Amino acid sequence: MSQQLRIALLQMNIEAGNPEVNFTKLAAMLEEAVSQPVKPDVIMFPEMWNTGYALTEIKTIADKDGARTKAFLSDFSKKHQVHIIGGSIAELKGENVYNTMYAFDRNGEQIADYSKIHLFRLMDEEKYLAAGEKPGRLELEGSGAGMMICYDIRFPELARKLALEGAKLLFVPAEWPHPRLHHWKTLLTARAIENQMFVVACNRMGTSGDTQFFGHSLILDPWGETVAEAGEEETILYADIDLTLVDSVRSKIPVFEDRRPNIYEA
Repeated sequence: MSQQLRIALLQMNIEAGNPEVNFTKLAAMLEEAVSQPVKPDVIMFPEMWNTGYALTEIKTIADKDGARTKAFLSDFSKKHQVHIIGGSIAELKGENVYNTMYAFDRNGEQIADYSKIHLFRLMDEEKYLAAGEKPGRLELEGSGAGMMICYDIRFPELARKLALEGAKLLFVPAEWPHPRLHHWKTLLTARAIENQMFVVACNRMGTSGDTQFFGHSLILDPWGETVAEAGEEETILYADIDLTLVDSVRSKIPVFEDRRPNIYEA
C-alpha cells in the first residue's frame, strides 16, 4: 500500500451552540477540499466542531449517539473515496456527553472512534462532559495511527503508548486558544520528536465569547520539522507526507530500542 498521503486540514470557525450553521460550514469546506486538482487522501477538522463549547446547553444540542455526524461523514467519505478523521463532536451517549472523534475509510466504513480522556478544567469540561476510557487507534492505508484531542497533548504518556503500539502518525483536533500559541507548537513538536512520528493537528480559529482561537493548524514530520502551518484565518491547509520517513528516522536514532522502562515507568 502507498505510504504517501495528501492531507487536508479544515481550519474553520465554529459557532457555539449552533450545530446547523456548523454542519453547513463544514459541508462547504469539505466540498472545496475534494474539488482541488489533487484530491486529498485524508481530511480532518477541529475539536467540537458541531457545537463548540456551549457547555451549559450541551446535553440538548449534542448529537445523540453521533448518528447525524456518522451518517454525514460516512456518506461523504464513500462518495469521494477519502479518509475522514472527523475532528470531534459533542456526542450524547446515554446520560453522558462525550467529546468524541470518528474515523472513516475510503469506503465510508467507520474504522475507529475515540473519546477525549483528559478533560480540560480551565474550560469546565469536567463539569459537563464524561471522560473516555481507552486510547484512540486506527489503521490508515496499512499503517498504524493514533488519535488524541487538544488537552491530551500535555500528557506524553498517551502519545508514547500509541507510538509503542505502532502509530506512525498522530491526529490531533483542537480548540486551543490565545495566549498559549507557544505551548501548542512546542507540545506538538515534542510529541513528534520524542515519538519519531508525524503529527497532524487541526485547530479552530475565530472567537467564542471572550475566547479567541488562533488556528495555526500544523503538520510536523518525525524530526519535528514543520511540513505545513496555517495562519489565523479560516483556510484549508494541504500537505503531502511520506510515512516511510518514520522508519528512516527511527533507524537513525533508535529511541525505542534504547528505552529502559523498568527504571522510569510507574
